[in-house]
Amino acid sequence: MTTRRNFIKNTAAGAALLSLGNVLPSFSAKTYRNIVGANERINVGSIGVNSRGLALAQNFAKIKECRVSAICDVDSRAIAKCSEAVKKITGEMPTGEKDLRRLLEKKDLDAVIIAMPDHWHAPAALLALKAGKHVYLEKPCGHSPSEGEILIQAATKYSKLIQMGNQRRSWPNISEAIRKIHEGVIGDVYFGRCWYTNNRKPIGIGEKTAVPDWLDWDLWQGPAPRESFRDNIVHYNWHWFWNWGTGEALNNGTHMVDLLRWGMNLDYPSQVFSVGGRYYYQDDWETPDTQNISLNFGNKKSIVWEGQSCNAYKIEGQSAGLLFYGSKGSMLIGGGNAYQIFDQGNQLIEDVKSQIEIDTRNLMNPAEQLDGLHIQNFFDGIKKNIPLNSDITSGHISTLLVQLGNISQRTGHTLEINPANGHILNDKQANKLWSREYQKGWEMKL
Repeated sequence: MTTRRNFIKNTAAGAALLSLGNVLPSFSAKTYRNIVGANERINVGSIGVNSRGLALAQNFAKIKECRVSAICDVDSRAIAKCSEAVKKITGEMPTGEKDLRRLLEKKDLDAVIIAMPDHWHAPAALLALKAGKHVYLEKPCGHSPSEGEILIQAATKYSKLIQMGNQRRSWPNISEAIRKIHEGVIGDVYFGRCWYTNNRKPIGIGEKTAVPDWLDWDLWQGPAPRESFRDNIVHYNWHWFWNWGTGEALNNGTHMVDLLRWGMNLDYPSQVFSVGGRYYYQDDWETPDTQNISLNFGNKKSIVWEGQSCNAYKIEGQSAGLLFYGSKGSMLIGGGNAYQIFDQGNQLIEDVKSQIEIDTRNLMNPAEQLDGLHIQNFFDGIKKNIPLNSDITSGHISTLLVQLGNISQRTGHTLEINPANGHILNDKQANKLWSREYQKGWEMKL
């Protein structure tokens, strides 16, 4: 049977670009309201609408099957801004909620978008599943490995879908590149290398100050153990604190490690080692700004991820990207919807370009039109039972690889891993980081 997923994978670049018009025709989307009746659309609530969440809410609002009817954020300014942005697209003003639990009580919601800080991803997704909602979950799927495992169980128990937001799984040229890898275009692929570079500035030493009147700080922390408000955390720098964030490895590494794992047909590693640290500035930043994670798979294949948060020098001409190394050649995929194939003599033999520009350093919306395909796949899964391009099981495994890298980094030693399930072997220190400590009353329970 031909599915939309197979169509995307097997469509040439030019035809694939034409298909974007069918998903997001004029990209104004007001005309969609005249095409599809409100009762036929999927009602969606968007939770966490600063920056990336704001972009996602707007992207969803432009999809013909969707009605973004509710907005939720602990920042009152974000609710107002996002609500107006959605209204501008659809002509309808969504309702606004500060507490996601109130939003999840809405019986007319079919699905939610979760783009909150990392410490909220899995707990919020679990609450949504319990409330009977499908979930579009930004990566990473969890703050710790145990959270991903819980979500896999919960998706089955509550019979709802979770699509993780590693959108490149739905980009046409990327899907085509992976298909060619699987068909042996560069032979047996034994090594994969990926990277992310940026020039992030210092975050300083935070000062304890009064919580702004637009922010519910207690609800922002939610499942995380409580800390005093400081002026250098909200809204983006939380990425670099272990209590709330997961560092550059999960912030950007997840995307590229996922593509390598997909192309190389890998699941769990047998050994993981990470080196790096906070090298550039003396400030409150806790996670590494320079990191190298090595993942070995039974001494037969390996993956390396390199993160450079404070040096923007491009690798292979790309700020983010990956290389497959095979017995007959290599394949380079940059941060966009394009790829190049080289033979063993390093001669370029195929160069597939994208007509859509992508800025991998754009924190909010680097690839709006292409991401529409991933959103469309989510809706196709809900309405037509078409397989998700990034279901929670696949998303968890890719997330786990970089989580294990962070655990190795924090413990300072190599981790031995059970390749059957990804669990850490015979290591009490490392296994303490398999799950996290929760604020009392916020524990994840099926």
